[in-house]
Amino acid sequence: MTASQSPRSDSPRILLAEDEEAMRTYLARALTNAGYEVRAVDRGTEAIPLLETEDFDLLLSDIVMPEMDGIELAQRCAEISPKTRVMFITGFAAVSLRASREQPDAKVLSKPFHLRDLVLEVERVFEEQAEASL
Repeated sequence: MTASQSPRSDSPRILLAEDEEAMRTYLARALTNAGYEVRAVDRGTEAIPLLETEDFDLLLSDIVMPEMDGIELAQRCAEISPKTRVMFITGFAAVSLRASREQPDAKVLSKPFHLRDLVLEVERVFEEQAEASL
């Protein structure tokens, strides 16, 4: 987005699932500041009803969460909302490998990461999606 453009009401919508409150707040704020519309939840089981009733362009999910991990959430997301892209965030290398194996189309961003890196990766996901729809 250039300086002359203002945020549009049709900004890409992101569903953020992160169980750690400080991280969830931090990520939601950064993505909102980058021009995205963000809905944040603290667990996968809370994300499912939102996926069923609302449209999201991206599911950004921690992998290790209580009740339902991010990989299971991504699998449910693929069933409920197949057009929603998936990106994982994790602090566990082995979990990252499992995510890559079970959800090969999903991006995996390992913690710790700089917010700028997160925003760049999210932008890249949307650019790839736009190019694929041409």
